[in-house]
Amino acid sequence: MPDAFIPKHPVIAAYPKMADAFAEAAEIAAYLKEKGLDAPTGSLYNEDLRKRIKKREFDMLIAVGGDGSVLRAGHLCAPSRVPILGVNLGRLGFLIQIDRKDWREYFEKLFNGEAWIENRMMLHAEHIRAGENMGDWNALNEVVVGRGALLRPVRLTASVDSRQLTSYVADGLIASTATGSTAYALAAGGPILPPELRNILLVPIAPHLSVDRAVVLAEGASVSITVHSENAVLSIDGQPSITLMEDDHVDIRAAEVTTQFVRFGDPGYFYRNLTAHMNENSIGLPR
Repeated sequence: MPDAFIPKHPVIAAYPKMADAFAEAAEIAAYLKEKGLDAPTGSLYNEDLRKRIKKREFDMLIAVGGDGSVLRAGHLCAPSRVPILGVNLGRLGFLIQIDRKDWREYFEKLFNGEAWIENRMMLHAEHIRAGENMGDWNALNEVVVGRGALLRPVRLTASVDSRQLTSYVADGLIASTATGSTAYALAAGGPILPPELRNILLVPIAPHLSVDRAVVLAEGASVSITVHSENAVLSIDGQPSITLMEDDHVDIRAAEVTTQFVRFGDPGYFYRNLTAHMNENSIGLPR
């Protein structure tokens, strides 16, 4: 088992658009107070709180919300190597072990030294136009090059380690982490990868008379997606899209930073969490 992790300076960040997030955060803060820990509480979007997190004033962030909240927390915390503990108020919670009704039980385990830190790979994406870097980002789930508002497919070429892999005529192409394999990539028909893998997964979206299979790249490989259409956009972890032009390319590799999560139990938690969600979604369906 990995080394035990016990935080000394936690902070609580609530997702402001989710009902009951601040009330739940206040209960967690009161619990921590009983343990002798003063944990500042605020919105995940509060700039003062975000600056303090970036300065590494805290050694753990408790994200109260859903998977989207944890995803945003990952972008915030990864550069400062601040581990994230999610408390799920949402529906799915693929990224979160702890449900709102169970957090007291898990927090007791936390302070008994039964938690450990899991590192998950992120992607680094660069948007290149005529040799100029137009922007770069880190993604925990996926980088997507897809069609914009026009209802017609885009033409893309994917190269791996500077060697052309294949061309696509499709609604788009997803470059996913193992974490993202249970997100958009799964909906597009990709395989589920265990979270410890550091491989990039390529999944086409609604391909038309072109390669329709997902490809798992070797660990350490990089991919470059070149646009051959005028209606393509770039999206990082589902954030607002960026317009791409013909001949633009998006270069993707493993990021230098990782997102750190506070976990409980053995690493097999991932499969138990996954099967629980699948069984939940199958309730009421014909067998």
